[in-house]
Amino acid sequence: MVNVPRCYLIGLALLCAAQAQTTRILPLKEVRAGMVATGRTVFAGGRVEEFRCEILGVLENAGPKQSIILARLSGGPLAQTGVLQGMSGSPVYYEGRLLGAVALSFPFSKEPVAGIRPIEEMLANDPAPRRAARLQDPFQPASALPARQELQVGPSKLVEISTPFWLTGFTRAAVEYFAPALRAAGLEPVQGVSGGGRPVTPAAPPKLEPGAMISVQLITGDMAVGADGTVTHVDGRKVYAFGHRFLATGDTEMPFARAEVLTLLPSINSSFKISTPREWMGSITQDRNTAIAGELGRQANLLPVAVKVRSRGPGARVWSYRMNMVQDRLFTPLLLQMAIFSAIDATERTTGLSTIVLHGRMQVAGAGTIPFDNLYSAEMGAPQQAAAAIAAPVAAVLQSGFEGMAMQSLDLDLEISDQKGQLQLDGVWPSRREVRPGEEVEITALYTGDRGVEMTRKAKYRVPVGAPTGPLYFTVTDGPNSNLAEYRQFLLAPPRSPEQLKGFLLGLRPNDRPYVRVWRTQPTLQVQGENLPAPPSSMAAVLGKTASQQANSLVEELRMAPAAYLFSGSKTIQVEVKE
Repeated sequence: MVNVPRCYLIGLALLCAAQAQTTRILPLKEVRAGMVATGRTVFAGGRVEEFRCEILGVLENAGPKQSIILARLSGGPLAQTGVLQGMSGSPVYYEGRLLGAVALSFPFSKEPVAGIRPIEEMLANDPAPRRAARLQDPFQPASALPARQELQVGPSKLVEISTPFWLTGFTRAAVEYFAPALRAAGLEPVQGVSGGGRPVTPAAPPKLEPGAMISVQLITGDMAVGADGTVTHVDGRKVYAFGHRFLATGDTEMPFARAEVLTLLPSINSSFKISTPREWMGSITQDRNTAIAGELGRQANLLPVAVKVRSRGPGARVWSYRMNMVQDRLFTPLLLQMAIFSAIDATERTTGLSTIVLHGRMQVAGAGTIPFDNLYSAEMGAPQQAAAAIAAPVAAVLQSGFEGMAMQSLDLDLEISDQKGQLQLDGVWPSRREVRPGEEVEITALYTGDRGVEMTRKAKYRVPVGAPTGPLYFTVTDGPNSNLAEYRQFLLAPPRSPEQLKGFLLGLRPNDRPYVRVWRTQPTLQVQGENLPAPPSSMAAVLGKTASQQANSLVEELRMAPAAYLFSGSKTIQVEVKE
């Protein structure tokens, strides 16, 4: 939500206060088979309608300290559609008391039998905000989504109702590429249709009642992403919805809007509501296992993202995309991958030979500007490589957990050609095989590519005076291999300050040049699983150990001259240091 007038927020708060009333709760212990309850949801437009719920029984302890109420639904269009995607969160009442929310269903069921989440569990799942733990590996953002809950009931499964996940402005290839990860998390990707409406800020705040549809807006602008569900309970400014987790991200900040249903689409697989967002209402602040919870009138802090795609060669063109994206430690990196892949796919081919040159800038509070430039080239999959690589530093910042370190903007400039700009290391040789301390040795690397392209790169290294005699090794390698040590250190000992994190990101080596790692083997002590290279004899004596093991010790790293190619491959040569 961007630039919402203050008068609107004040009016919404007053309306919430006026509407606030005590809702009576039906405890789970009073639920009995045979009860006939009433549910509320939207089947058309924005009007909340009632449907019938016949309680079949309770699946006690179906999950950890969780129970599910089974019910047969009827009324309205449910006989034709079954349980609908978008019904998640539909409140169920018995004699005026709130029992719970429709949250689970049986896929391919011939009858609309649903699982109802007890309202007690939804309300108990609203703890004081806490900072979520960092993921172990922010460089794998696409694999971080949690799987949706599934309960084995006889030969079938009772699963969380899939959440309609609208993607507007995305190409079909982008939707299909990321669909498996989304579906595994209980999100059903739907391209275009009507989910791309742009919510507005009305002059007067509308009423949001239990049973109304909402759309959680993850991206707005030239591309749009929204996830739809139903409001279960409104308590003053607090809103509870869905009856199950959305992404299980814990503390979060995602804007949501009131939505209207355009039509229902019956399906043998899973019927769903086709809806569109209308007015901004507030922000989701909690995404837990049994519900999402938010606050009416709260303004979300979104990340402005600008993507520019340039084609190279005859008839070169430029395409620009602007959007605002949620800042979620888990989901934003995946959303960013999807947006980048789609932007490339919409303007350039994503199969066959391609080379992508990236110039990126992150503006980060507490760290200033963090540039990240790189080059990607492949016969197949260069857009996927580029999208994943761009999302990695964003994930590292979002998951850092440092107070005051927040993303402020992201600007990406991508230049694309349909040529394979990749060179493979063919050979490495030194200017001399023996060298003395104080003397210089030159390392030459030969690279070859398609169409007979050959290119040499050189680097000079002066052996320090006093250097020990023996073999000295020179490994010519590429950016990814050279970054392995830094990645390993990042995972074992994460940065402890914004300055350290910024230094790590700025130190990552791009693919557009070779690197020379100068190293030698040295005696080392192993203490508690850690290697201590070249320990003094006094340390070995104190520890009571002998430094008999040998370990590789980096002496220096040299950077060769860059070029508009991706350099790949690694080779090692040896030079003997003499007295």
